[in-house]
Amino acid sequence: MADCITTLGSEERGRFKYEDYKKTAEWLLSHTKYRPEIAVICGSGLGGLANKLTQFQAFDYNDIPNFPQSTVPGHAGRLVFGYLRDKCCVMMQGRFHPYEGYPLWKVTFPVRVFRLMDVHTLIVTNAAGGLNPEYKVGDVMLIRDHINLAGLSGQNPLRGPNDDRFGERFPPMSNAYDRILRQKAHHIWKQMEQERPLQEGTYVMVGGPNFETIAECQFLQKLGADAVGMSTVPEVIVARHCGIRVFGFSLITNKSILDYESLETANHEEVLVAGNLAAEKLERLVCTLVENMQPPSEKTF
Repeated sequence: MADCITTLGSEERGRFKYEDYKKTAEWLLSHTKYRPEIAVICGSGLGGLANKLTQFQAFDYNDIPNFPQSTVPGHAGRLVFGYLRDKCCVMMQGRFHPYEGYPLWKVTFPVRVFRLMDVHTLIVTNAAGGLNPEYKVGDVMLIRDHINLAGLSGQNPLRGPNDDRFGERFPPMSNAYDRILRQKAHHIWKQMEQERPLQEGTYVMVGGPNFETIAECQFLQKLGADAVGMSTVPEVIVARHCGIRVFGFSLITNKSILDYESLETANHEEVLVAGNLAAEKLERLVCTLVENMQPPSEKTF
């Protein structure tokens, strides 16, 4: 117990201050001509979206002050600036996860940097396991809501002293995922004439890095979750805290194992394969959404 308290204490002592976020934002703004209005966090196997940027400029994470390093296969570890359908964007090719050993305030560090760069909209993407029996591998699920499983036990990126320069102490999360953007995405999907419907549901985050047991999947399904993954929720919470509008989707890369008679097992390789196979339709969806996106008319909560 004493060791745990010591570890938590050392993590809190290293916590970023407002000046650290500002330093990184100012470094980026001084090293690029781009002034992004939209940020995209690319999940496992989905980093190819950044290849759609024109006139791009990329920075390795290890060259950016205070930036953590991505250690997961399928996460290139680059911050890419450029234009997507004439909209100035910044994309993270690789995100950070608690299972890599990072505290949540470090996992979410880039989001507050984006806010100081005047980003108004964050698009979050992830690869997820399908809990809903109607979902198939390759389906895209718009995130309507999330279950912050770790947050229910106190692990929240907003834990600790609140900085009012970013947002209020008790931000609401009942409208975390923008309804208007979800409606636009459904309209775009119909125009794309895809064989499978665009799903919409609830995403639950677990800690990882192991995939879930059968009992855990059954439990999560009973909670009302449609898809399960190991990311996204902390970034969304911090984005909403500082007033950034959020749109999110999950690519269903595997079916969660819910039957003890099943001989199948989940693995990261199938996640990357599914991401590659779905790349074209996801790129079309995001590109068209961004092209038709307008800045929010007012504070988004």
